[in-house]
Amino acid sequence: MDIKILGSGCSNCAKLEKVTKEAIAQLGIVADVEKVEDIQKIMSYGVMSTPALVINGVVKLVGKVPNKARLIEILEKN
Repeated sequence: MDIKILGSGCSNCAKLEKVTKEAIAQLGIVADVEKVEDIQKIMSYGVMSTPALVINGVVKLVGKVPNKARLIEILEKN
């Protein structure tokens, strides 16, 4: 699974990265997690608000940090 955390480095971006890694560990999923801070790359996904979560090239969340339970649901569906 390829996961990207899109964000400029704000505190919510860091929270999303932390919760995502915790959810991946809890599920035992093998995933590559990449933090993308380059504005041009973020905009290439059509994202205008951060943080954003991209799974396998598809934007799944924009502008919010879900709790771990919600994030686990999203990961299980993908």
